[in-house]
Amino acid sequence: MCKAVAFVTYKEWSAYRTHSLVSVFVGPVYFMVQYFICTAIYGGNITLGGLEFEQTVRYFGASALIGYLTMDFADWNLQMLVRTGKFLTFTLRPMHHRFFALSQKIGHRVLGFFLEFLPCLFIFALLFKVEIIPRYMGWTVLSVALAFLMNFYVNYCLGMTAFYFVQANGIRVVYQLLGSIFSGALIPLSFFPEVIQRIMMFLPFQYTNYIPAMVWTGNNSIGEMGMTIPQAVLYQGIAVIFTALLSEVIYRSSIKRFTAVGA
Repeated sequence: MCKAVAFVTYKEWSAYRTHSLVSVFVGPVYFMVQYFICTAIYGGNITLGGLEFEQTVRYFGASALIGYLTMDFADWNLQMLVRTGKFLTFTLRPMHHRFFALSQKIGHRVLGFFLEFLPCLFIFALLFKVEIIPRYMGWTVLSVALAFLMNFYVNYCLGMTAFYFVQANGIRVVYQLLGSIFSGALIPLSFFPEVIQRIMMFLPFQYTNYIPAMVWTGNNSIGEMGMTIPQAVLYQGIAVIFTALLSEVIYRSSIKRFTAVGA
C-alpha cells in the first residue's frame, strides 16, 4: 500500500517539475550567499565554534542537500483536510492517515531526489568545488533517514492542531521561524552558547538538520558536548521514537474532536 501511494504521489508531482527546477536554482544561490557570509565572518580566524572554514562550507552544503531529502508538507496538507472536512474520507478507510501521509512524502521526496538533490549535489561538487561526499556513508544515510522521519512526525503533530484551532497557520509560522534558527539551517548550533546547545537536546529542531549535517561532514566531536557520531545518531533515534509515540497520543485525542465541518 505504501508503494502504491508513493508511486501515485510521484506521478502526480511529476507534472509540476518546474517547481523542482526552481529549487535547483534557489539552493545554490542560497549556498553562495552563506559562503560569502562565512568568508566575512571567519576573516583571518582558523576556527569558529569548533569548525574550520572548510568544514563550515561543507556543513552548509550538506544542510542544503538534506533539506531536499527531508522537506515535508504534512502539516499544511492535514490542516487543509481538517478545515475543508475532507479528512472524513480518511476516517472511513482501513489505512491510518498518518501512514498515508508518510507514503505521500516518500513518493514526493523520491522525485525530489532526482530533480533537486542530485543536480545540486553535482553543482556543489563541480561548480563550487565542495568536498560534499559524506565521510561516513552508513551513519549519514541512517541520520538523514531519521531526520526524514523526525521532520514528518513533528509536522504531522503541528498539522493536528487544526483539530483544535481549525486554522493552524500561526502555529506553523512560529515553528518554521524557530526551526530556521535552532535547526542549524541558518547557522551551525556549535556557534551558540553551550547552555542553548544543551536545551536543544530536548527539542526537535537540531534532529532535523544540525545533527545529520554534522554527521554528513564527518565531524567526530559534535557541539560543545563533544558527541561522537554514534552518540548523536542514538539521541536522534530516541527523539524520533518519542515524537512518533507523541504523534499517536495526539492523534487519538484529536480525532475525537473532528466534526467534519465543511464536508
